[in-house]
Amino acid sequence: MEPPAECQQETPALTAPAAEFLSLIGLEELECCLFAETLQVVTAGDQAGGQWWAEVRWAPYKRAGEPVQSCFLVQAGSRGRQDGVPCSSTLKAYVTPQLETLEQEEQEHLQLRAHAVERRTHIVSHQHGMTVTKTLQEQEGEPKCQSFSYSCDEVGGLLLEGASILLLRVLACRQAVPPGLTFPAIDTEGHLCTSSYRALGIQQQAVGSTEVKVFVIERAVHTSLGISTIWQSGFLPSGHLARRVQVGCPRLLLLQDESVLGEIGGVQPQPTFPKQPLDWEEDIQLCSWFLDQKEQLEASHTTYVRQHPELLALLADFLQALLLQQPPDPVSFAAQFFAPFACQFPPGAPFASARAASLPLCNPPANGE
Repeated sequence: MEPPAECQQETPALTAPAAEFLSLIGLEELECCLFAETLQVVTAGDQAGGQWWAEVRWAPYKRAGEPVQSCFLVQAGSRGRQDGVPCSSTLKAYVTPQLETLEQEEQEHLQLRAHAVERRTHIVSHQHGMTVTKTLQEQEGEPKCQSFSYSCDEVGGLLLEGASILLLRVLACRQAVPPGLTFPAIDTEGHLCTSSYRALGIQQQAVGSTEVKVFVIERAVHTSLGISTIWQSGFLPSGHLARRVQVGCPRLLLLQDESVLGEIGGVQPQPTFPKQPLDWEEDIQLCSWFLDQKEQLEASHTTYVRQHPELLALLADFLQALLLQQPPDPVSFAAQFFAPFACQFPPGAPFASARAASLPLCNPPANGE
């Protein structure tokens, strides 16, 4: 199937700055971009709305009748709620070191009240160019498919979503974006369009409790209908994404893991050690130590009580007075009962509580009575 009529306009071309930039990307530079990252999805009112993650790593790619290629596997995904609707999306792309896409698949799932909707876009390159297949699945209905192809001339220098993740990491590590950086691309409808990149400078951003500087890059996708979708992303010098926002969208991606900051060479956050559960009864050494201490304490307490027989008489006297008067506030009664024994008071007759029990409620025993 041929592309829709509205897309059969002038074929987007790779600009000279973009072609030169691609030719100067080295393998060592791309190696620095191989890592995984996770950001929180924040909606209006600073409410957490889910997670976004991305990972780039080496992986083999095999096509029927062709030898295995070593390329980059770019994966990304998000899960959360959009306008109260549960949604999720995934991206999987095989990209060459020249940022050419061998194959890419995007899926989006919306769980509406009445039914679920799933959109799938599969793009694969071949010797004749590239084929785009779009599938729409609604609940239990038959899937609706649409497929169309582009020639090699039309997709020369094409930069798709997965390759764009790699490109942005390279630009972030360089802390610079060449002017006029524009590539051919494919929009969400599968039509040819252009994507441009430009630097917005250095900005301050809070990552957890730490203030850091991020390099902001603007990426814009311009469709043939004159509609542009713009993202502004802030990157750490290590290439990690710290913030991303789509202009006009209330959702915001934010980095909240401060441990990532240790990779930029300047900020070294204190390591966190999670508290380990302690079951001393199952630990032979701790249990033995506890029993030894328990026996020593019991022996020490017994010896002390034996050496001071007046303790038993004092406690018995207090309990007798407490039970006889039954005051509503035993703590206050105890404070008044033992007040005469304080150092600032002259010593009184010991064990006088038997007579104190007949005194008015909460009055301490009188001295010398």
